Amino acid sequence: MGMTMTQKILADHAGMDKVVAGQLIKARLDMVLGNDITTPVAVKEFRKIGAKKVFDVNKIAIVPDHFTPNKDIKSAEQVKYIREFAREMGIVNFFEVGQMGVEHALLPEKGLVVPGDVVIGADSHTCTYGALGAFSTGVGSTDMAAGMATGEAWFKVPEAIKFVLKGKKGKWVSGKDIILHIIGMIGVDGALYKSMEFSGEGLSCLSMDDRFSMANMAIEAGGKNGIFDVDEKTIEYAKEHSTKPYKIYKADDDAEYVETYEIDLGTLRPTVAFPHLPENTKTIDEVGDIKIDQVVIGSCTNGRIEDLRIAAEVLKGRKVHPDVRCIIIPATQKIWKQAMLEGLFEIFIDAGAAVSTPTCGPCLGGHMGILAKGERAVATTNRNFIGRMGHPESEVYLASPAVAAASAVMGKIASPEEVVDYGD
Repeated sequence: MGMTMTQKILADHAGMDKVVAGQLIKARLDMVLGNDITTPVAVKEFRKIGAKKVFDVNKIAIVPDHFTPNKDIKSAEQVKYIREFAREMGIVNFFEVGQMGVEHALLPEKGLVVPGDVVIGADSHTCTYGALGAFSTGVGSTDMAAGMATGEAWFKVPEAIKFVLKGKKGKWVSGKDIILHIIGMIGVDGALYKSMEFSGEGLSCLSMDDRFSMANMAIEAGGKNGIFDVDEKTIEYAKEHSTKPYKIYKADDDAEYVETYEIDLGTLRPTVAFPHLPENTKTIDEVGDIKIDQVVIGSCTNGRIEDLRIAAEVLKGRKVHPDVRCIIIPATQKIWKQAMLEGLFEIFIDAGAAVSTPTCGPCLGGHMGILAKGERAVATTNRNFIGRMGHPESEVYLASPAVAAASAVMGKIASPEEVVDYGD
């Protein structure tokens, strides 16, 4: 029996000819990532084991993004602690205010991850880099500490689920809608500790930003990782952003999958995940009349330039509903600048939205948009658990930038088709 794409990457990094699902291996790492919440714990564990230096100053990235710019004394102290550690160790890739960005948008943009890499990060959405054909997965802070010290990590080789994408998505359907559809179909534990591997001719209609959004939410189906076949778009992105060498891995024809799903992209509609789980999905046509108080467009799932362009297309010449607060957060400084140069900020501000510096902020109930009791938000983020964005009696509805922008205009969850026709 052959190997899946993920299994081939892990075998190579373990120095083995072959691995099988369930096997325990130790693999070398190409990148170790942490943020302002998880890195302080990792640094303490790093000290505890007596490590004196990191394995490679170029293969560690520390990105304060969850509570930055620092929202209070505690967050300031945490970032100070890891900033001093980064300086002491000579870590090259430390990015905060001025260079900052949401970590999972920043690392690909900086060219720090390329096809074929093995990446661990002390953040569950590290699976984002599978869009590039890399094996990337979230780990705990203790594993991050061991990775920083040794450049290796233990893995149990995952089984795999294959998703064959066919057809072409419609105008207002994005990668976010596709992954919400999949999570709604298989459930939040439908891919538990499995590799979600995406292939098929339907990939050709997905941009890299679509793929980042989909790989990002593999964890919301319980996946160990999400990973995409490498095609011309992937290679073009890798060459544009990085000078690192990369390697393309392809699944064997006789690779074993525990399940295979075929998805006709042409049949999908904009999709919304209702509280309080990402699997609680409905198409935009099934939503009903749900009034909202806030819209957040941003995060490691949907804060990229394409997301902002789509939001601007919906908001242009229109106004945010007077009962709605609309907050737009570009995911990195580069995206922020690009959006400004393209005139997107003028569209957002004229519409009555607020534009933030890059931060995770409201996604995890950090800052820049906390919900009060009884309030509802439409967000382009990735989780809508109880209390995720503020008060435990608030509600978060997950959606694409197009649906979020349309909802901001209408004051309720709305289809972008409805809004673009509205007033035209």
